[in-house]
Parts: sequence; C-alpha cells; structure tokens
Amino acid sequence: MTDQSAAASDPIGRVPLAKTFGRRDPAFVDQRNREPAAAQNEPGNAERRHKPADNLIVFPSPVLDAAEELQAAATGVTAQDSLIALKRTARHALFDEMDLSAFADRSDDEMRAVVSEFIVHHLADQHISLSAAEQRRLTRLLVDDIIGYGPLEPLLADASVSDILVNGPNQVWIERGGKLDLSAVQFEDERHLRSLVDRILGTVQRRVDERTPLVDARLVDGSRVNVAIPPASYKFTSMSIRKFLQKHVTLDDLVKLGAMSFSMATLLKLAAKSRLNILISGGTGAGKTTLLQAVCQHAAVRERIITIEDTAELQLQQPDVVPMEARPPNIEGKGEITIADLLRNALRMRPDRIILGEVRGAEAADMLQAMNTGHDGSIGTVHANSARDALSRFEYMVCMSDHYQPGRVVRQQIVNALDLVVHVERMKDGIRRVMSITEVDGMENETMLTRDIALYTVERETEDGKLIGKFEMTDMRPRFFTRLQGSQLTGEEAELIHNFHGKPGN
Repeated sequence: MTDQSAAASDPIGRVPLAKTFGRRDPAFVDQRNREPAAAQNEPGNAERRHKPADNLIVFPSPVLDAAEELQAAATGVTAQDSLIALKRTARHALFDEMDLSAFADRSDDEMRAVVSEFIVHHLADQHISLSAAEQRRLTRLLVDDIIGYGPLEPLLADASVSDILVNGPNQVWIERGGKLDLSAVQFEDERHLRSLVDRILGTVQRRVDERTPLVDARLVDGSRVNVAIPPASYKFTSMSIRKFLQKHVTLDDLVKLGAMSFSMATLLKLAAKSRLNILISGGTGAGKTTLLQAVCQHAAVRERIITIEDTAELQLQQPDVVPMEARPPNIEGKGEITIADLLRNALRMRPDRIILGEVRGAEAADMLQAMNTGHDGSIGTVHANSARDALSRFEYMVCMSDHYQPGRVVRQQIVNALDLVVHVERMKDGIRRVMSITEVDGMENETMLTRDIALYTVERETEDGKLIGKFEMTDMRPRFFTRLQGSQLTGEEAELIHNFHGKPGN
C-alpha cells in the first residue's frame, strides 16, 4: 500500500508516525532482557526466548462469564483492564523477541500482519485463550502503540471530538459539542505517556526535555499540539491537541450550527466583498480561527493573500495564497522568526490582503501600518471579552512597539484603519455564537466611537442548560454600504441593504 493510499484510508487524513519516526520505540524495551546478537543463535536460546520469563505475570482471558463478571466488578478488575494488562506483557515480549526497526519500510497492513502472527504465538505460549474478536482488538491496541497514537488513536479518529486534553497518564478529557467530558482513556504510566509525546514531536522534528519543557507544534495533519512537562507542569506531563478540521466550514455552515443568523452571515460576506479591515475578537476556543477561515473564503479570487500565523491552521482556497508560519528559536537560541518579522516581510511581497492569525504583541503596530498603507481587506484575531475591549487591547499592543505612545494619535490611526470588530463567544451551553458585529465610527475627543450593527441577546435558559436567545440587526445602517455602489450583489445581499432604514450616523 502506498503512502497516498494509506493517507486516503485514514479518516482524519493523518500520516502514520512510523513513516517519520521509525517502528521501534526503545522506551518500551527492557534492556536487561535483551540478548546479544551473537548469543541469539546459540543452541537452546530459541526455546528460552519463547519460554515465559519468570517476572512476567500471566493474566487470565478477558472472556468472562456472568459470575466472573460480578466477581471482577466487586474486585475492580474488568475485562478491559485484563486486556490492557495483557497488551502490556505482549508488547514487552514483542520488543524482546523482534527487532522492529527491520520492518520500518513495511506498510501498516504488513506491520499489522506481523503483530497479529506474533500475538497468536504469544497467546499459545502463555496458554491464554481469546476469541477472534479479542485477538483483533489486542492486535489493534498493540499496533496503535507501535506505529500510531496509542490510547489516543480512537479519539483522533472520532470526528465528533474537537479537543483532546491529557492531564497525566490517568486523565484524558475530550471536548464534544463545546463541552468537556472525562473519557475512559488512560495511559499505563508516565513513561508510556512520555513515549507517545516523544514520538508525536519526533514527526515534526521537535523535542521536549527539562531544558525546553514547553513545546507548541503543528502535526502533519494540521492539528495543533501543546506539551508541558516537569518542571513547568510540575506534577505530570500535560498535552493538549486541537484537531484540525478537514472540512472547510463556511458562513452558511455556521448559520446552520446556530452561530449566527442568515442576515449576519450576509453582512460578513458584504464586508469581505467590500475589502473591510476586520478584527475578530473572542476568548480561547471561542471559534475565532474558524470564523476567520469562513470570512476569508469570500475574498476575491484574483487577490494575492498572505497568511501569517504562529501555527499554520488556515486553508484558504484562493489560487494566489502565500502561507507563512513563525518559528521558535532552536535549542541554541537561534533561528527564531517572529510574527513581526513575517509581517514586515509580507509588505514587500505585493499583498492585496494580509491575514494575521492572531495579534498578540508588538506586531499590532506593523498590522496597523499595513492597514493604513493601502492593504485593505486585512483581517486579524485578538483575545478579548467584548468589541470595546478588543479595541483597547489592540491599542495597548500597538503601544508595545517602541514607535508609539498611548494617546489620541494612536487611537486616530486605529479608527482610520479598522472598519469592523466581530466578537464571538463560546457560551456556557457549549455553542459558539457571534455576539456582535460592531462598526468603528470615528473619534470624539479622546474616545473611539463604535456602533453595533448586529447583536445576540440571551432570553432564557432551558432545564437542560441550553440558552435560548435571538440574533437581531439594529437600525444602524453600516457606513461601508456606500462602497458597494455599482457592485454586483446577490439577491440576499441586495435585500439586506434595502432592509436597513436608518441613515449613516443615526
């Protein structure tokens, strides 16, 4: 099976770890039980290698009848526990008997066949009887540990899971539908978890150790992973995986999900068509990047777009897109490429739009310069609690640069640069919603003025915790509608413009 066909068969489009890191994981090999290569061919060693070691615990078959199930439940031992324990002993025996590095060029199906054949012999040696279904499951568990993501494999394959949060070997939380739940997935111990972390980071040429205990990386499939180990996370290894969405979510999809109204989606399409400079604000996990991706899909096909991100997530469909990604310093403290470096370089690349994944610091000053020097249609995201707070935070980050001081001059430049602030929230019922679409409306003395064009208001909460509310358009007619004169509009866009009865400034 080729790499392409293997990737095609993967439901979430991931590249097998073994393609990069190799099949054999030395962390699981008990070196005390290894035999020298020369000694392996000595008479009698073949029989000794297949003989159960004295320190191995033989577990009974996880196939239990009703009485045994009750007894197992009373003692806290389940069929799942027995199978996992059996997998642990089989894995150690596999690494002791076989040099899996010799199979590095084999396909996943061939590797699975090798492991399956070994399990048959191993179970016979241990006098353990398993059903065919249980042997297949044991094979899958073992293969996942060797060439996959171990216990996390089923969670990564589950399309309904958006985030995987590992708090040490005994706690794996998952997010489904915006809500966190504790899963039944566990690692054997801290060593097992660290081995998986090392294999995952190895696929992207990153490492984590006591000198660099914090790592933020992007996996081959686009998923984001953050790792913290002791001493930074002083109790246990912590790993967070935000899965990459293979499907490109559109504004119409967000309407169906209840994130905004149809009128709000049409308004954002008009904003993209009008080449407005937009700031998308919200908290962590509120859906800022998803909304950014959806809005950018309505940029003109002939525009040259430069995307700049800490960790590349955006997947724009326009033909002329140049994705750029920041890079942290290497272990020697060299080679760092910051967001500000990429922004300054992007200005020399003849961009029509600059899309900044997240504004976090002094690069806001470079973004402000780009918006005020003819790069209309630029869009960025910022962490904030409201649209007003987003403007204040943007001003503060601009002033983090050495070239700006707080005051009217900076605010005036922000008012001249920004057109819209779109605020999103992940609410307590787990649904991400667009809370407001706000137009930046000039200055009055030292204050930046804004007008809400669209709002979401909560009306009540149901017994099961779901929030009931409504999206509504205000009577404030957006000023940017004047830019659309002579533009080709769809029926929905023309109807939305017609429905605004207020005058600019009212």
